[in-house]
Amino acid sequence: MAAVEVAEVSPQDVARVRAALVERAPLVQCLTNSVVQTITANVLLAAGAAPAMVDNVPESAQFAAVASAVLVNVGTLDEVRARAMALAAEAAQRSGTPWVLDPVAVGGLAFRTGVARDLLQFAPTVVRGNASEVLALAGAGAGGRGVDSTAGAEEAVEAARDLSRRTGGAVAVSGAVDVVVHGDRTVRVRGGHVLLTRTTGAGCSLGALVAACAGVEADPLLAAATAHAHVALAAERAARRAARPGSFATAWIDELDAVDAPDLGSDTGRFA
Repeated sequence: MAAVEVAEVSPQDVARVRAALVERAPLVQCLTNSVVQTITANVLLAAGAAPAMVDNVPESAQFAAVASAVLVNVGTLDEVRARAMALAAEAAQRSGTPWVLDPVAVGGLAFRTGVARDLLQFAPTVVRGNASEVLALAGAGAGGRGVDSTAGAEEAVEAARDLSRRTGGAVAVSGAVDVVVHGDRTVRVRGGHVLLTRTTGAGCSLGALVAACAGVEADPLLAAATAHAHVALAAERAARRAARPGSFATAWIDELDAVDAPDLGSDTGRFA
């Protein structure tokens, strides 16, 4: 069995990706759940990306072929949305467009679990979810309590590594300390704030930001780590001036806009 290599992701690497995102303003197609569309679009705009909620069957594949990146989030799912997602993911794979799979609440419900597992055949660039979702997607767990994880990120590392080897992409597991793996490479991203867990759509928006970063950075592990670091630093700053969920959500979006490449470049101690 090969030894696990600890990835050396530096603040300077992350700063470079952040600068590229602002410079290139990637166009991110979001096939996401109806609960989070507004905050997802606002997070992408604040970060410097361009959101496009093109999620219908006639257009999803065509748009995926020309977008900078695609997000597929299975949060509110029906048969029509599932078809549009499959078409977009297949078109993204065929055209070389990076795409992110967010397996929301996978494990507890058979339909969404089957849809998400079927989407793996299209080789997502990044899978991003909480520990319970990643375990369930890999066939190593039964899922969490709805969208909430009942497992810690470290418990899902081996399942994440298995998924990464199967898809060829990175897998990002959110938790008290986020873990991102790509094959045998691993990076941990510290920080953030508990108020993110009380903000509707924060995790889903993180998936969109991972897609935006993947649209400007070829290394999926670095792209995912950059998005996680950006979200964490912005949350810490927002929490200093907003102590409750409503005001925090607004402050967090403001801080996502304010955090720039030099901020992330000087953010030492974030990665392990």
